[in-house]
Amino acid sequence: MVRPPNPRPLAPLFLLLLLPLPLGAADPLPIEGRLVNSCIQARRKCQADPVCSAAYHHLNSCTSSISTPSPTQELLVPEDCREAAKHLRNSSLMSCTCHRRMKNQVACLDIYWTIHLARSLGDYELDVSPYEDTVTRKPWKMNLSKLNMLKPDSDLCLKFAMLCTLNDKCDRLRKAYGEACSGSRCQRHTCLHQLRAFFEKASEPHAQGLLLCPCAPADQGCGQRRRNTIAPSCALPSGAPNCLELQSLCVADPLCRSRLVDFQTHCHPLDILGTCATEQSRCLRAYMGLIGTAMTPNFVSNVNISVALSCTCRGSGNRQEECEQLEESFSHNSCLMEAIAAKMRFHSQLFSQDWADSTFSVMERQAALSYSYCSSPEVCDSTFPKLLGARLMSIYIFNFLILQHT
Repeated sequence: MVRPPNPRPLAPLFLLLLLPLPLGAADPLPIEGRLVNSCIQARRKCQADPVCSAAYHHLNSCTSSISTPSPTQELLVPEDCREAAKHLRNSSLMSCTCHRRMKNQVACLDIYWTIHLARSLGDYELDVSPYEDTVTRKPWKMNLSKLNMLKPDSDLCLKFAMLCTLNDKCDRLRKAYGEACSGSRCQRHTCLHQLRAFFEKASEPHAQGLLLCPCAPADQGCGQRRRNTIAPSCALPSGAPNCLELQSLCVADPLCRSRLVDFQTHCHPLDILGTCATEQSRCLRAYMGLIGTAMTPNFVSNVNISVALSCTCRGSGNRQEECEQLEESFSHNSCLMEAIAAKMRFHSQLFSQDWADSTFSVMERQAALSYSYCSSPEVCDSTFPKLLGARLMSIYIFNFLILQHT
């Protein structure tokens, strides 16, 4: 009698499905390749066209000789630079973007701000974020059982610090900036560089957990740990420079300028009612992007979640109002405060008893909580399925394989 072929064993297939299913796993391209129109790719395309290439190089020489004006000043551009800008109007460079975690980020931003001169001479907005948000995050599985070594009543900042220590990459990056920013060996430039490296390379949940851990109002120790996350004694200026001078220093650096414009794009209240320009996740990402730049913000005290720049508006002269607007875009920013408060509520929920035995990934918990806090059903209904998509797909595939073996 001919024996029917044995079905393939289900165990290996089941084990594969138990592995974390990262979002974007089917897309192995580097970040630069996933951008719709990377500035680096756009420049390569421009260089293949003699007219475009000549115009770009001429415009590049123009940007080095033209200083960036303040909002109250007019941009004075020589006629030959205007002519070069006109030749680039139909180039893909005009709509190119960059990404925070791309390899050649600084080179990409240099291209973006070079071509910005051509944008500013047309009907474009003068300052638009150069960053395009792409989905590169992976679901982050949190094993809270590893925190059993801590006292049950340990504050959440201590718990998130322990989670970072238990993660090799987070621990390595945190130690690097901790060493660079330590008191006796503090070199501010090196400290800021290592801080940027941490917030760019550590996983977003780890970085946000450290920076935005919730504390009880009376818990000074927890609040102090949170304020010290960015090593303020080394990372922040020793004195209190004028905020406009700090801004000028920032705008002269393509990376800092990009992070500041990104913050102003995504954390900007649109009206007196406090309607925010974009969703809270983008605002938080833009806020964290400023850490490690000349415009590094921090919590102002151990007892609340107010943040501010380390600068003053004294001595601003006839630019006093402009300076106060800049300072208040951090210290009195309702969109930023709401985004920080919502993330802290989420972090509190992660450690609540209701979630303690859950097998959800952090992204799935974020989806559930974000949906419950959401003030715009249209936005929630479009983002909620995306966050749960990976888990639902894995369940679908597993059910399909079960049917094939029955």
